[in-house]
Amino acid sequence: MTGMHHMLAHFPVAFWALASLMILVGVLAKGWLADLCQAALLPVLILGVLGALATLLSGYGIWSLEALLHSPLTRNHLLMAFWSLAVYLILLVLVWVGGRDAFSGPRGLALVVLGLLGTWLFALTGTLGGHLAGAPTFFSALPRLLGWELYTTFYAPTWVLGVMVLLAIAAAVLGFRRLKRAHR
Repeated sequence: MTGMHHMLAHFPVAFWALASLMILVGVLAKGWLADLCQAALLPVLILGVLGALATLLSGYGIWSLEALLHSPLTRNHLLMAFWSLAVYLILLVLVWVGGRDAFSGPRGLALVVLGLLGTWLFALTGTLGGHLAGAPTFFSALPRLLGWELYTTFYAPTWVLGVMVLLAIAAAVLGFRRLKRAHR
């Protein structure tokens, strides 16, 4: 099962890297290439999310839940995987609901910021996976330069999680209000 997980992990990474590149081109460029990236982004995001779900499921086949929750390195790997999935799910919803309008103005800037954040998160997820497999990379030095020790648990205070939940609810409410106004 370990080999299956390692193989499957390449699919979301490839699709999400492509999606982030397509977002940059779709927002920052003009012409036929930007149009092509805007039109093709949604299927790429869908394939990336499906690949991530398959990869997560195969990961649960490798490690027991007890092992996942006991090892700080494994917890961090799982946490970063879920954060990566969350960012690309948000991008998927934004592109699905916004269509081509999602690429212009502040919405386009939001896509770019989320795409760059997602790229950072999946790169960190892969780095942690490499450590778990006994194959750290040169990328491992970058989080340490930013003060993150890979072998201890990342910490988010409870109040930060609460603020994030409130922001997510507020964003959803605003999004649904805009959607209703657009359909009138």
